[in-house]
Amino acid sequence: MTDTAQPQDLAAFVREMKDRHEIGECLLRYTRGVDRFDWDLMRSAYHDDAWDQHGVASGDPDSFCRWAIDFHDKAQTSHHHMVSNMVIDLDGDTAHVESYYLFVGDNRSGPPTLSYGRYVDRFERRAGDWRIAHRVCIIEYSGFFGETRVPDAVQARIALGPPSRDRNDPSYHRPLGRVPEPAG
Repeated sequence: MTDTAQPQDLAAFVREMKDRHEIGECLLRYTRGVDRFDWDLMRSAYHDDAWDQHGVASGDPDSFCRWAIDFHDKAQTSHHHMVSNMVIDLDGDTAHVESYYLFVGDNRSGPPTLSYGRYVDRFERRAGDWRIAHRVCIIEYSGFFGETRVPDAVQARIALGPPSRDRNDPSYHRPLGRVPEPAG
């Protein structure tokens, strides 16, 4: 079987896959940035004139990123934002993107938080760079769940943490080497 695709078809396909990849990478910069309290990384997901309507807070990128990092620092000891199920509709230098999110936060007081929903974003490519121009966060569920902790004796054997919620986290180490293991 031979490939009958014309070179221009292949070029268009590669361009589309590159655009989709860059948009996905931008979404991951946002989640990693907020979870690691890396303001610069989180902020890099937005164009300067973007707007984020996040349900619990709305604002321009600078004020929203400051609010989000401050909120998670005060409210949780750890938290994770995960994105999946991305639908990316490309239209030239604009893309309409819907991605599902899952958020889990280990609260400083009370039971952990579970929230899920969708990010509905308008991405724009400006000067060759895809970033969020407008975001609407659709919160479909937010609540608490009962704690189910691993026994301390087991936790002591499996933990390589606690993680660092800043650039000291092992995910920033280059090259990655051995991480000190807990005593015990």
